[in-house]
Amino acid sequence: MFVILAAGVLWGTVGPAEILADSPAGPVALGGARILSGGLVLAVIVLVRDPGAFGALPRTAWPAMLAASAATATFQGTFLTSAARTGAAVATAVTFGIAPASTGLCERIVLGTRLSRGWLAGTACAIAGCAFISLPQGGGPARADFLGIACGVVAGGCFGVYTVSAKRLIDGGVNMLAAVPVTLLLGGAALAPWTLADLKELAEPRSLGLVAWLGPVTVALAYWLYVTGLRHLAAATVGTLSLAEPLVATALGIGILHESLSLPIAVGALLLLGGLILVSVSWPASGRRVLLKGSPS
Repeated sequence: MFVILAAGVLWGTVGPAEILADSPAGPVALGGARILSGGLVLAVIVLVRDPGAFGALPRTAWPAMLAASAATATFQGTFLTSAARTGAAVATAVTFGIAPASTGLCERIVLGTRLSRGWLAGTACAIAGCAFISLPQGGGPARADFLGIACGVVAGGCFGVYTVSAKRLIDGGVNMLAAVPVTLLLGGAALAPWTLADLKELAEPRSLGLVAWLGPVTVALAYWLYVTGLRHLAAATVGTLSLAEPLVATALGIGILHESLSLPIAVGALLLLGGLILVSVSWPASGRRVLLKGSPS
């Protein structure tokens, strides 16, 4: 559980870091540079530790890996575009308000897992918190627009696809230390046209500093923590625990970016925290995750 929360904390720094850096590069280019650099860091680690790990990946793993790659690439483009159009707080709230529901539904459809009462209660509470955080604030007009919100919704859906794809790889005994960098590099390759188009902007000091944080830390380290946590928890529970990200993003916005703590944000933060607690505690046997007949064990 704690490694998932740690990943959420690192991901929660992405929006504030993007605002602080004020990079001239476009959001899709930044997303491509982010996962390419993070994937390269992980790939180097794998090659040093086990040079034959990539060649040992089974052919049966490729459908899930390709799904994870597509989800990763789409997430980067849509989430950072949403942040650019609506602001980091709203984009994060929308994306990770959708993420628990999309993860639970994907797990139910793909893995045949029955959703627990704890997940349902915690997710409802956390989504309500995200809704409060994303409410327009009194200090000025809302920055949210239809396209920005739509991109956030798509990003939240991609989060669910990635989580369940990774869970399927883990349940299949695939070496995730090798699979994760492959999915990141393939996703980065899909975004290469946008990344290459903004190479000049990415080479500027503000962009380089931002990518140096976004790639090795919020991708390489955070993704590894995330898939490690997936070994021990249901995908739906992990999806809800990821709501630590908007909580962290809100806290950083107040503490570092000096955003005001309005009543809706305060209520939303408390609801998010309550949702995280609800999915983190142990539940009676009747509320535990139960696999449907014929589903994976």
